[in-house]
Amino acid sequence: MRKSLVALSVLAASAVPAVNAADYSDDIHKNDYSWSQFNLMAAVDEKGAGPESTHDYLEMEFGGRSGIFDLYGYVDVFNLTSDSGSDKDGAEKIFMKFAPRMSLDGLTGKDLSFGPVQELYLATVMEWGGNSGVNSQKIGLGSDVMVPWLGKIGLNLYGTYDSNEKDWNGFQVSTNWFKPFYFLDNGTFISYQGYIDYQFGMEDDAAYQSSHGGAMFNGIYWHSDRYAVGYGLKLYNNVYGFEDGAALPWAPEAESSGVGHYFSVTYKF
Repeated sequence: MRKSLVALSVLAASAVPAVNAADYSDDIHKNDYSWSQFNLMAAVDEKGAGPESTHDYLEMEFGGRSGIFDLYGYVDVFNLTSDSGSDKDGAEKIFMKFAPRMSLDGLTGKDLSFGPVQELYLATVMEWGGNSGVNSQKIGLGSDVMVPWLGKIGLNLYGTYDSNEKDWNGFQVSTNWFKPFYFLDNGTFISYQGYIDYQFGMEDDAAYQSSHGGAMFNGIYWHSDRYAVGYGLKLYNNVYGFEDGAALPWAPEAESSGVGHYFSVTYKF
């Protein structure tokens, strides 16, 4: 699983210029768009709530805008061939992430932009499944921000509700970006795209828990209108709040810090 990407969490959607509430005055849906794609992925040395993992998976990724609503999401399907030799054999087959945001500019009918901040949102994230046993929901304040060179990035701050424990537990700050930086004569381009998810203020009363943790994904991708091919370097530190090297109730130890590699081939619908 990747990417609160990407999420890579922006991909094609981030290439669409941001719009402010003032642009909705005559037709709230005039800036609507949608996109979807399939990514065939290979993860090498992926870190998480258990042993390091190298595996394949298929990801359906999607997003768009409809009026005041902004959406990003994906569904991952692991061990496509049900290979008994895979380290995902016997694990949960599917991981899902949905991240809808509601524009506060559009909701109030006021332009809330200031400085580099283009738009404000009520931001949410819902995550389920996967070998990590993740079942959490997040809610907070989101924004689109213009920064030098990268252009528009998403920047969100959430409080986290752990549905497994039926309790609020810590916070998460997330950002994502998509920057085409080299254009070829045939109309294709190379992009730098990625995201950061960092959790903090979490309970660490169990020996295997950490009060903080996160990951940063750095991807270099070639894009055409219909296809993309890329590589991503992912940096982990106590990801999901599991203390690196600690013994887990369900595994010998957590390999939750270090470096992972992701290779992908994409078809865009």
